[in-house]
Amino acid sequence: MPRSKEIQEQMRTEVTEIYQSGKGYKAISKALGLQRTTVRAIIHKLQKHGAVVNLPRSGRPTKITPRAQRRLIREVTKDPRTTSKELQASLASIKVSVHDSTIRKRLGKNGLHGRFPRRRPLLSKKNIRARLNFAKKHLNDCQDFWENTLWTDETKVELFGRQMSHYIWRKRNTAFQKKNIIPTVKYGGGSVMVWGCFAASGPGRLAVIDGTMNSTVYQKILKENVRPSVRQSALDLRLG
Repeated sequence: MPRSKEIQEQMRTEVTEIYQSGKGYKAISKALGLQRTTVRAIIHKLQKHGAVVNLPRSGRPTKITPRAQRRLIREVTKDPRTTSKELQASLASIKVSVHDSTIRKRLGKNGLHGRFPRRRPLLSKKNIRARLNFAKKHLNDCQDFWENTLWTDETKVELFGRQMSHYIWRKRNTAFQKKNIIPTVKYGGGSVMVWGCFAASGPGRLAVIDGTMNSTVYQKILKENVRPSVRQSALDLRLG
């Protein structure tokens, strides 16, 4: 059964003041917008204990001290790939023994949740600058420009092997921060190299590359596939 929302102390004080002025449960409920059962519970508490403040509650005290919590947050902020088992061992070194599920819950309460990291291409600083300059250069280009642009690229697709998944600890809206992503590269055992293209109207041709890619092979692919793809996509391009 879900926990009910706790009424603030100021509101409980108002309930008691109105009650002591001679008003009944129904009038107090209507005046303060509270359920009549809530008003009754507050008054009963006043009559039984002489106060409406929260009383000490029973239950096991938390094992994770403020110091231990700061340690957890510091470690996952420094390295989001730290596992809950590793955090458990870290706390054990300061004589705090808790289950790893307790650690996950405590991190969750502090806005840090286990998530699969996003994968992004590994880019050099040179490539990052080049992409940013391209974006700035074409920022204000008209829609017609983009509708008549043919994009081409080649990649190596892995046929075998699987990159292992790994959780990271991160807060909301931080998925693409550098420390929260896994850089990917275009190589691996058992793969096939392909060239492809697309435009706003849809995909163009796809070519499978046999052997090693070099300038001769690349020029041959462009010669055999770019023009037909332009015609297929009905692009308004002038090709020399």
